[in-house]
Amino acid sequence: MTLLFIRVFFLVLSAIVGYYIGTIIEQPMLGLELGAISGLVLMFLEQRLHRISLRGLSGMVFGLLLGVFMAKLISDILELIPFDPFFLSISRVVLTIIFSYLGTVVALRGKDEFNIIIPYVRFRRQDVSGSSILLDTSAIIDGRVADIYKANFLTGRLVVPRCVLQELQKISDSSDENKRQRGRRGMELLRMMQSDPKIQVRVHEDELNEEKEVDAKLMKLAKLLDARLCTTDFNLSRIAALQGIGVLNIHDLCNAVKPVIYAGEVMELKLVREGKEPGQALAYLDDGTMVVVSDARNLIGKKVSARVTSVLQTQAGKMVFAKLS
Repeated sequence: MTLLFIRVFFLVLSAIVGYYIGTIIEQPMLGLELGAISGLVLMFLEQRLHRISLRGLSGMVFGLLLGVFMAKLISDILELIPFDPFFLSISRVVLTIIFSYLGTVVALRGKDEFNIIIPYVRFRRQDVSGSSILLDTSAIIDGRVADIYKANFLTGRLVVPRCVLQELQKISDSSDENKRQRGRRGMELLRMMQSDPKIQVRVHEDELNEEKEVDAKLMKLAKLLDARLCTTDFNLSRIAALQGIGVLNIHDLCNAVKPVIYAGEVMELKLVREGKEPGQALAYLDDGTMVVVSDARNLIGKKVSARVTSVLQTQAGKMVFAKLS
């Protein structure tokens, strides 16, 4: 509403200024029309430029200033040589145009690296605790990140890159029913997180066009923003950790908070299906941990008392081996 008021006020002001300028040339109505048209053109250009990021704009200004400085430096060097004054004037204009163009283009291509160069510094909101956390597609589809954030196991602002939203949209439009449901569930979770005042989440608009893969974009963006990466993808976690990026794997957190099971402990289990080896039966704890009970295949479907013999820790989680008590 405030932006609409500012636009209307600017349009009226432009028309009034055009009217008074028109009175000077004795054509006030023409000035009024030209002033209003000029205001509309400026508002149209402003709406077309709304996708330009602050980082891109600052990089462009930096490149433009650098180009002008280099043109001035070379022009001053040429003035030390006894050239014709007309040639020096033309060369100054040409050098300024060339270096301004080159500086602007180079700055826009490498705008992501300019956040370290003085006087361009990275600003951080003082009301946001901790560093930013990038969410990948797997973490959003998983659905547990919102509850983990509310439980204060995650601190900082959640950031969803534009490339992740695009990948979610592709999954939502997939011809495969399971993928389509997962994508829509992820989109719905994002909508709920954005509407929840307790969760700080925003969409990052910058696109890293030089990177084609979503995982590569995520890792580069994590480095540029000095952010941690939240995921459930095991391979992405390993690659990101090798590159020095902080990784928050939801599966690792869930495995870490599972109750500790010791050898010799007696548990009440309900056997649900057969195991791989002869005589084995499988049961599952409340947290999903699989328990392999030996010599119990004939008791599938019943509750039994079993004593833990060993606990095996794997990359996928814990496996508990037991025998009938």
